[in-house]
Amino acid sequence: MNTKEIYGIYDDDHVLLDAVKTIRKKGINIKEAYTPFPVHGLDNALGIKYSRLPYVAFGFGALGTLTAFLMQYYMLVIDWPVNIGGKPHFALPSFVPIMFELTVLFASFSIVGAFLVSNGLYPGKEAKLIDPRQTSDRFVLVIDTPDNQEDIENVKNLLKNTGAITIKEEEKESNKKEVAHA
Repeated sequence: MNTKEIYGIYDDDHVLLDAVKTIRKKGINIKEAYTPFPVHGLDNALGIKYSRLPYVAFGFGALGTLTAFLMQYYMLVIDWPVNIGGKPHFALPSFVPIMFELTVLFASFSIVGAFLVSNGLYPGKEAKLIDPRQTSDRFVLVIDTPDNQEDIENVKNLLKNTGAITIKEEEKESNKKEVAHA
């Protein structure tokens, strides 16, 4: 089954935000919105859930802390204990700077990696530009519709009524593969 993507292109962020609210009230699912800069309130209007990236950062930060502690404990207490000025081998305050540094290192690298993976950003990926000015001053809404002419016309009229300056349509094949039975 084929579907069509309909693109509504707007020239004002406030009009876009109002359009998203109107379209969602009509029960139409908006697949994506492309904006040249962050639009305050758009994520809530689109119904986007909060990111789980802070949990990733916390988990890997805790792993960094534990790694630093265990590494220093093994090196300074078990493997090569050196008596420096009569101080104990296990002196936790001297471990803190390295623990802090590895916490930050693990958390920052993990959050960047998780962000890139979750957004499908990788070297060589081709950017999807619907309108050449979408990275400058245009805002694009992407709506998936079944290949039903009546639904497509309803969505196009709704986009036009909400202030879209241009409406484009593109056929998109379904990801499902049909299996031939023998």
